[in-house]
Amino acid sequence: MYKAVIFDLDGTLVNSLEDLAVATNYSLRQHGFNTYPVEDYKYLVGDGMVKLIERAIPDDAFTPETFKAVFDGFMGYYRSHYLVNTKAYDGIIEAVKTLNEMGLKLAVVSNKADDMTNVIVREFFGDVFTAVTGKRDGYPTKPDPTLTLKIIEEMGVLPNECIFVGDSGMDCANAVNSGCYPLGVLWGFRKKEELLSNGAKTLISNPNEIVPFVKELIND
Repeated sequence: MYKAVIFDLDGTLVNSLEDLAVATNYSLRQHGFNTYPVEDYKYLVGDGMVKLIERAIPDDAFTPETFKAVFDGFMGYYRSHYLVNTKAYDGIIEAVKTLNEMGLKLAVVSNKADDMTNVIVREFFGDVFTAVTGKRDGYPTKPDPTLTLKIIEEMGVLPNECIFVGDSGMDCANAVNSGCYPLGVLWGFRKKEELLSNGAKTLISNPNEIVPFVKELIND
């Protein structure tokens, strides 16, 4: 019996791509590097902010000093602009509210910085989630399951009682590694082939499909 639904944040609950792209391009430009189209950021984001900047810096220019300068520039800009264009996906707020009304425990596990994750979730969803976490010191990022398993334990449920919802292969792999049901969504940043190859059992293409699918899974 499924008792909880855990969501990824970026690309699953909210579309944050433009704000991430603008902040990264700002810092790249400040340090003399070429920028990327917003669409390219679908494949640069997803594994945390450190990985985003590592991927954005050209390989032949990468040094620890360069990374620190670009990362610091990115963080300085992004901390003041991460809610400029970020929006909840159409239908997702209603879906989350309905899941809560069904008595399911809800959580968010993101690779985004923990403080920003909590602000964004409160901004769009209020206090509907039982637990919310972004990247925490001392915990590896997804798809390592350590932080997800901690959140599951805090919710008082078992991994096999949880559905993990995400838009990337990393999220699906994290679900598998955590022992949760891997539900892949196609409105985010990555394509279905990536989700399936990383263990997604089911794919849905619209937030309005979440509640019917969860009900079906619970009633099986």
